[in-house]
Amino acid sequence: MSLLTSLTTGTAGLQANSQDLNVIGDNIANANTVGFKASRAMFQDALLQQVIGAPGGGQIGLGTNLQAIQRIITQGALTNTGIATDLALQGNGFFVLRGNYNGTGGQYYSRAGSFSMDKDGYLVNIDQLRLQGYGADQTGKIQGALGDMQVGTATSLATATNDITMKAKLDPNAAIQTFDPLNPANTSNFNASVTIFDSLGQSHDVTVYFNRTATGAWDWRALVKDGAALTGGTAGVPTEIASGTMTFDTQGRLDTVTQTATFNPINAVNPQPLNFNFGDDLATGGTGLDGVVQNIGGNRNELTFTSQDGNAAGTLSSIQVNNKGEVVGAFTNGSTRVLGQVAVADFDAADKLTRIGGNLLFESIESGQPTVGAPASGGRASISAGSLEQSNVDLANEFVKMIAAQRGFQANSKTITTADSLLGELMQLKR
Repeated sequence: MSLLTSLTTGTAGLQANSQDLNVIGDNIANANTVGFKASRAMFQDALLQQVIGAPGGGQIGLGTNLQAIQRIITQGALTNTGIATDLALQGNGFFVLRGNYNGTGGQYYSRAGSFSMDKDGYLVNIDQLRLQGYGADQTGKIQGALGDMQVGTATSLATATNDITMKAKLDPNAAIQTFDPLNPANTSNFNASVTIFDSLGQSHDVTVYFNRTATGAWDWRALVKDGAALTGGTAGVPTEIASGTMTFDTQGRLDTVTQTATFNPINAVNPQPLNFNFGDDLATGGTGLDGVVQNIGGNRNELTFTSQDGNAAGTLSSIQVNNKGEVVGAFTNGSTRVLGQVAVADFDAADKLTRIGGNLLFESIESGQPTVGAPASGGRASISAGSLEQSNVDLANEFVKMIAAQRGFQANSKTITTADSLLGELMQLKR
């Protein structure tokens, strides 16, 4: 009975080391699989045989069997790819994916962050499963509902110009002359141009003309080049949309500024408020130097800065993802906006997730339910864009384990051959 049992014990050892080799081989095969987590085989001793009649009693083991295959959830190294939609997780958690895999629809989890934009503007993985996250409104505010990350169809709405800023140096010795709106260029001392936008995103070329009227005193007028786009305007004729005055002290500092504006673009917000910012005048407690000044130390007019806060409508030109998982879109009109935020799921027992292939994991009873939220919050991983997480398989360690499993297999085979030899001797006793 003992010799026959030793055959069973040796067979259990062969099976155990074979299973260990399978796990090691799987690790080695996936050494270059993005986001792969290595596993290890855990064994336990088998049922015991009670030895009857032995002094003090005793037990003989019946070999070993596989207790569990444990997944090693440690951070893999990050490799830079330079692709904006390649994402890597640094810390605990998994990307959340939804879609159909091998004929089964559902929610899946993965550390593999090889994403791209599909034809409908969704961020998807290689198998076209859609990355889950949180959307954002037109102001870039993140919304609360978890859903498919569709960012490729985003557009930037037109923004009407409200503020125009100009900085310039005016010649204090310029000739005093009378302004003629029909011949503005030749009846003004200086002019500066800027393009502004109405609420529909239509552009309007505006020129601001400056006329010296007295010592330290100037008039200014803003004219649209072509009145055809304005209510009451005439095609081909410049139309005034704003005007005012400015004065300077004896040091050339801007003392006071006045203005009125009547901008009435056709089919758009009408009238559209406009504010011309010429600097921090002394009358309102400013320095009088940060804006339009009289050209101290020189006798020439010079524009030094101009800007406005409107823009035309734009289409998406590129995206970037920050470490909080916020997808920031850059548009053709020069504006940027948060389009959404990638979600990250964490589990209390992440190593118990079920492997289903395709770099995907599935929730199990042992893993518990996920806690899904924003990256870099609640203990969840942060995002590294333009990178991929590599496998955490240590090839050197796996080769050492392979040698140990090989030796274990060989040793257990000796148990079987030895027991077989002894059984042969027993058979010879009858002869």
